Amino acid sequence: MRSQSPPYLGILNLERGDLPDAPPPEAWPGSLLNPTATFHFPVLAETVAGAWVENVVRGDPALEPAFIAAARRLVHRGAVAITSTCGFSIRHQAAVAASVNVPVVMSSLLLLPALLRQFPAAAKIAVLTYDSSHCGEDLLGVHDPRERARIVAGGIEGGKFWHDEMKQPAPPIDVVGMEQDVTGCIARLRAKHPEIAAILFECAGFPMVATAIRQIVDLPVYDITDLCRMTMASVGVR
Repeated sequence: MRSQSPPYLGILNLERGDLPDAPPPEAWPGSLLNPTATFHFPVLAETVAGAWVENVVRGDPALEPAFIAAARRLVHRGAVAITSTCGFSIRHQAAVAASVNVPVVMSSLLLLPALLRQFPAAAKIAVLTYDSSHCGEDLLGVHDPRERARIVAGGIEGGKFWHDEMKQPAPPIDVVGMEQDVTGCIARLRAKHPEIAAILFECAGFPMVATAIRQIVDLPVYDITDLCRMTMASVGVR
């Protein structure tokens, strides 16, 4: 029987290079870095040693033991589910899930197969990613060529948010700048693919602009916070 500790969501954070006395990030709705304005259930966080945006996005297999160790620490502290602050952490989904006895949802990309079945066969799903040059087919988890053709990916690489997150330490998140980057990317994708019926945010930072984007594009938008809420509800936490 599980101990009577609070039912926490465990969050695997990447390194950001913050100084010890640095103030926490603003509690912005949708944020996983300071999620008090995002979730109604308590959270725990552990930093994955050596995992920076650059090497996680690029895909460094040497990071896997650090992801596993941080996940195990979260479970030991009372986490009943595990997620991460970078969608590219899906590379470590299988290893982390095998190492703990709680549900693991490392990335919103896990939602892709289900989203494809929610819409007609002619509809497309847009994956909005932090860096499309590193968001290859190996991360999408969709192997049927007909279904893969329904997924279109676009990234904000080269934009202000992309550059800011690569810095060590990373500066405070410019949410307005992020919204501009995301809106521009969606506009380009929709101009090329008018069949887009829904949008999936790969980046775990993008939920901070999800509400605004839904109003702008008038399409369903899914992100990691939706998957976290569903996962916590599955273990009886709402």
